[in-house]
Amino acid sequence: MATEEAAPAPAPVTPTLPQYPELILAAIEAVDDKNGANKTTISKHIESIYGQLPAAHSTLLSHHLNRMKQAGELVLYKNNYIKPDPNAPPRRGRGRPSKAKTSPSSAPASDAVVSPPRPRGRPPKVVDPDAPAPEEKTQSPSVSGRKRGRPKKSESGGRGRGRPPKEKPSPAATAEVGA
Repeated sequence: MATEEAAPAPAPVTPTLPQYPELILAAIEAVDDKNGANKTTISKHIESIYGQLPAAHSTLLSHHLNRMKQAGELVLYKNNYIKPDPNAPPRRGRGRPSKAKTSPSSAPASDAVVSPPRPRGRPPKVVDPDAPAPEEKTQSPSVSGRKRGRPKKSESGGRGRGRPPKEKPSPAATAEVGA
């Protein structure tokens, strides 16, 4: 018996797809609409040209569209993807822009004194050493002789916590009512 080497089976020939960003840009150009193309239109255009697409085509397409949108390669306007206008100003991110930091190298070469940044919070009161010392306040006795405000609870007297118990009628009172 002769040993025959098993030749590997040839892999099925599939046309190689270009990179997704190239496919997306080509589809938007092919649609040639001033409003751009939505995700469905781009997907149908790619499918019509390349036929069989990978199983994860919609996921890959969504991922690349989002990545291109974040990178500024595409603009999303009314659910349509458009190539950005080269004359348009660059988009800035959300929120308030940060303050420009001035470095010592960018400062003018003058003898100007740069003060340190202000500390946070309310500044302390300025104490004038020449001012007379404040007089201490003494409590003036009130007219009735009591202190102002609500009186303190006394622990021994007064009511306890909760609802007071019902008063029980005395036996003499019940005898009079029943007679």
